[in-house]
Amino acid sequence: MIQESEIAVKFHPSGRTVFVLVGTKLYEAAAAAGLVLEQPCGGQGLCGKCRAIVRHGAAPPTPSEHRFFSAEELAAGWRLACQTQLLQPSEVEVPGESLVGHAHKILTQASPQAVAGDDPPVRKLLVEMAPPRRGSDEPDVVRLTSALDAQSDVYVPLGLMRELPARLRQASFCGTAVLAGERLLDFQPGDTTASCYAVATDVGTTTLVSALVDTVTGEERAVAAQLNPQARYGDDVLSRIVFARDNPRGLAELQQCVVAAIDQLIGQLCAEAGVRRDEIFQLTFSGNTTMQHLLCAIDPQYLAVVPFVPVLGPGVELAAAELGFDVHPQARAYLMPVIGGFVGGDTVAGILATGLADAQQPTLLVDIGTNGEIVVCAGGKLWAASTAAGPAFEGARISRGMRGSIGAIEKVVYDGQLRINVIGNVRPKGLCGSGLIDAAAELLRHGLLAPSGKLLSGTQLPAHLPPDLVRRVVEQDGQPAFMLASEEETADGQPILLTQQDIRQLQLATGAIRAGVTLLLHRAGLQPSQLQAVLLAGGFGNFIRRSNAQRIGLLPPQIERRRIRYQGNTSLAGARLAAMSLQARQVAEQIARQVEHVDLSTDPAFHSTFAASMIFPESCES
Repeated sequence: MIQESEIAVKFHPSGRTVFVLVGTKLYEAAAAAGLVLEQPCGGQGLCGKCRAIVRHGAAPPTPSEHRFFSAEELAAGWRLACQTQLLQPSEVEVPGESLVGHAHKILTQASPQAVAGDDPPVRKLLVEMAPPRRGSDEPDVVRLTSALDAQSDVYVPLGLMRELPARLRQASFCGTAVLAGERLLDFQPGDTTASCYAVATDVGTTTLVSALVDTVTGEERAVAAQLNPQARYGDDVLSRIVFARDNPRGLAELQQCVVAAIDQLIGQLCAEAGVRRDEIFQLTFSGNTTMQHLLCAIDPQYLAVVPFVPVLGPGVELAAAELGFDVHPQARAYLMPVIGGFVGGDTVAGILATGLADAQQPTLLVDIGTNGEIVVCAGGKLWAASTAAGPAFEGARISRGMRGSIGAIEKVVYDGQLRINVIGNVRPKGLCGSGLIDAAAELLRHGLLAPSGKLLSGTQLPAHLPPDLVRRVVEQDGQPAFMLASEEETADGQPILLTQQDIRQLQLATGAIRAGVTLLLHRAGLQPSQLQAVLLAGGFGNFIRRSNAQRIGLLPPQIERRRIRYQGNTSLAGARLAAMSLQARQVAEQIARQVEHVDLSTDPAFHSTFAASMIFPESCES
């Protein structure tokens, strides 16, 4: 085994640093940092949209880059992220217009000219009022409403109304009104219009990711993530539904633990950005249907019985304090609308962030995670479904599995020698989802793994197999296994093996996604080869190698690899747009009602399709 070292790449203005292999394309490094760049041409260097400035460590320009940039721009480090390779430690500046789902761009059928950020859900207005005097004795609230030129009476919560008289007079009737619609959230002395923040959160089954957004500038100030602590009650949504149903305090425990975890993330974000909690006036949340129910402590038990009916439908706006969050006392919270039983706000957010509803050609959106969400757009229609892929892609139920953190084998390549890439440049501790896919794909290519999913033993191996691969075929508990790292090479002195049971877990996860894609394409009347784009969403989706995902059948092998595009965490991106724009929320509501929800469990062909989808493709032509 050769463990390859990585180089550091720091991105500006986000300040995020990632570690990648020498020769990695810039757009892949950006995706690893959570920055997904525009690539309408599929990364062929034909559109020039994925522009970035490599401040230090720029590689020589390619012919494509010579076409798009002047000599002066090239000298200044301008490059196309889909073309330039990273050959040494680098610093890269990514302009906002190069980002997918950038805050100043939402293109939809409903509003092709909508500009996110021009209509924020929470706004600050500097107001000056004449103080009361004889002949001008209007009530304080009327005086403030008049100064705001409000179209209707401003609603002032009782707690704020109790404080308003003193605040107005202390500020000499000049200050900043904080409004959510016609609701007054605060009145602050002086001009504070430059300081207004929101936190957008992707409430995933396995992980939680929150971003602090400056709603005045649109800048993302900080991002933080952690595991969803609900996992201790079950690693999938059904087990959590059962726990909530069968335990008297089950629902309360699930809600309180996830709120506490997100609130902790908010604290991390504030500390990193130097922002006070009481400067956060709104929270937005995006998650699958079950996660959004649990966040609100809404009984989810009917999601687990036919016909899988949710309580939530349209987006929900409520007081953040009502959910238990420690932000501004009058802050508002917004949950994305859901489509159906297991197709939730995260799918709506993904459609919103990618502009999928506007796709002019057949397009597939796949969010690969514990719950796999699949959306097909064709002929102006949208179909969406969810599949229970299970947590294998997150490293769970894998013998040496772990999430994509320091010590995880995240890349496996065989090019005459087995090479692995370990996150953090340390001795390997385990195997994460992307490494699992890589390893299985390499074993399939070299005949050590049969399409049925059977790992071959030493006596069954193909002739002329390289010695380095032969020596890695070992036994564990009487079953064949493949050694990725020996005990001398690992952090804990225990070998990292890929076992037969690991392969079975991968087959179950892959089969669920593949079956969902097959059935949804059939519903839309499409063949896989007719897809003009496949959009990979989710934190995990941006770390898999497209060729290997196609080799194991996770993605359609029949399409050209260049059509498969990384989109980043679209659930978080959609929640971020909802924090910036009322128009974005309106579009999200339209999307949720427009999509046809397909319940795969009721499809007569599901079980046979799932069984067939667990078989790995014989080969992959793309």
